[in-house]
Amino acid sequence: MNLNAGETLKPVFHFLDAAIADYGVYLYLALVWLSLFLIAWVLSGGLRRKIRHQPHITSSIGIVILPPTRQPPPTPPIIMHELDSSRDDDDG
Repeated sequence: MNLNAGETLKPVFHFLDAAIADYGVYLYLALVWLSLFLIAWVLSGGLRRKIRHQPHITSSIGIVILPPTRQPPPTPPIIMHELDSSRDDDDG
């Protein structure tokens, strides 16, 4: 018994080589069409898990308008006095 992977799979590779050589164009076209159907199935939700007896949930968009909040009373302005260097007690 030969357990070498290359020797064991040699008939499979010969079959695939012959099938591709004889029917390669038809296999290509069939795989392209199957891949398009597979992509459409996946995008339509084919891979989503289906849960039985799940309640139907509807959702809608609600608009909430909040009245403007009262703004705090303005703080009194801070008045800063600069020292006037032109007024001296020595003007005299």
